[in-house]
Amino acid sequence: MAAHLSYGRVNLNILREAARKELREFLDKCAGSKAIVWDEYLTGPFGLIAQYSLLKEHEVEKMFTLKSGRLPSADVKNIIFFVRPRLELMDIIAENVFSEDKRHSSVDFHILFVPRRSMLCEQRLKEQGVLSSFINIDEYILDLIPYDGDLLSMEYESAFRECYLENDQTSLYHTAKGLMTLQALYGTIPQIYGKGECARHVANMMLRMKREFAGSQNQILPVFDTLLLLDRNVDLLTPLATQLTYEGLIDEIYGINNGYVKLPPEKFAQKKQGEASKDLPTEPKKLQLNSAEELYAEIRDKNFNAVGAALSKKAKIISAAFEERHNAKTVGEIKQFVSQLPHMQAARSSLANHTSVAELIKDITILSHFFSLSPVSASEAFFDNLTVEQEFMTGVDTDKVNTYIEDSISQKDPLIKILRLVCMQSVCNNGLRQKVFDFYKREILQTYGYEHILTLNNLEKAGLLKPQISSRNNYPTIRKTLKLWMEDANEQNPNDISYVYSGYAPLSIRLTQVLARPGWRSIEEVLKMLPGPHFEERQQLPAGLHKKRQQGENRTTLVFFLGGVTYAEIAALRFLSQMEDSGMEYIIATTKLINGTTWIKSLMDRPESQAP
Repeated sequence: MAAHLSYGRVNLNILREAARKELREFLDKCAGSKAIVWDEYLTGPFGLIAQYSLLKEHEVEKMFTLKSGRLPSADVKNIIFFVRPRLELMDIIAENVFSEDKRHSSVDFHILFVPRRSMLCEQRLKEQGVLSSFINIDEYILDLIPYDGDLLSMEYESAFRECYLENDQTSLYHTAKGLMTLQALYGTIPQIYGKGECARHVANMMLRMKREFAGSQNQILPVFDTLLLLDRNVDLLTPLATQLTYEGLIDEIYGINNGYVKLPPEKFAQKKQGEASKDLPTEPKKLQLNSAEELYAEIRDKNFNAVGAALSKKAKIISAAFEERHNAKTVGEIKQFVSQLPHMQAARSSLANHTSVAELIKDITILSHFFSLSPVSASEAFFDNLTVEQEFMTGVDTDKVNTYIEDSISQKDPLIKILRLVCMQSVCNNGLRQKVFDFYKREILQTYGYEHILTLNNLEKAGLLKPQISSRNNYPTIRKTLKLWMEDANEQNPNDISYVYSGYAPLSIRLTQVLARPGWRSIEEVLKMLPGPHFEERQQLPAGLHKKRQQGENRTTLVFFLGGVTYAEIAALRFLSQMEDSGMEYIIATTKLINGTTWIKSLMDRPESQAP
């Protein structure tokens, strides 16, 4: 089921198996039949660790979503609540427990906090008078979840907000604990580099935890050579830009959640001749997206402009493979063809799905040959938006009110779109001139409602939208020194990471690239312009565990993004891993997989009032 986790340089299945083992041990503590009541947010991440079949093996008979009121009736001996440590969820659990007591059922209650137990939550249960009803109160440390063979995420949706708005370092503690778990399974990471305040905190916590557990270290040969900790606020620009890779655009337009995407069903309908259109499906088409699917692994990191040609080439290969049946004459040849049939049929189905997805995206973007087509309004808006983004990234007119943003506000375009553009202009100009800042603020509040003043304050506090304090703008210097804008980015056969944004090279990934070669000492001045300290730490390895590197063997770096990472940044790191002369392979970890929309929403104080 999770074979794709073990294909890469680092076998992430080991981490998944360790998580499954802990889950099995907890379930076995609750003897007898069980029903699990899920905090809905946890079902996605848990689905990546354990399928229903594993739960069933351990006598889980029913599963419900946590909601207020009475629990559905379940003839089981144990009811287990799987929840995040949130006070509002404790009140719902108390209601559920009382409703069961009224039924006079002799059921045993258990609670499993993910990822940590909380004294405050237990106190709330005590105040509600139900704490004594629980036989087991435990924690399940689900810090880093393997999403793919080179990707780990904590799916901690509020990490950036907590760190930069609320000055709450809980997510950093969980990160440090997750990295300690990783080192227990894959060996001590000898070198740690970091940039940013949060990175410094995580490194300090890790080193302290290592000292505390000094005697109980596993004697494992290190798998990772280097850990790079990067604060999201070191590079605020990248998540605001529209991602232009296949996977990035799927996430921008439809949203990828826990490795799945839900898509409009029309393009996936298998229409037979003469079939009435009323029979078309109405349920969204749900697709799983990871490298277990051969075609997806091949196209996901390509710039969208290169996807059509890749799909066309694949179609020809599959068609030729099916034609081979006519050449199979002997029993042996026929037998061989039949044995390959399931793989070929899966490849054909995969091709049909991704052709439909590409058509859906093309309808919205029409990225190639903009001017030779007469684009519909959706794609026109997409292109106009992209043009403004690229103007800001190249430093064009960032110091005055942008007419496209002004027009978009007057047409009452989605607020998120406006905020992404205004924040991008602010970041590229080291803050907006006071007059421009006041204009945008006034227009947004008058058009979308004064309740959004809280959101604007949050964006200011996070450094995304702010008035210019000094007239010095460091962005042009950073852009030139790190070559953040490449004029002729090759989208079809890329030779630089800038292809993921059709010209813009993500700052975070440039820093990673320079660290590998020639090293950060070559860009000391630029590092000082970016927020937070930069540092290097070394962890002592036990005797005999120093790696003897083979000739031409690549080094392995774990890049940890504190505050979120986009799919385009992941694609850029995969591109660096595949470069023949890089000598480096990257594994990516993050507190959350984000895009500009989900990131800005996490900073809004009333996102539910936001139009989609």
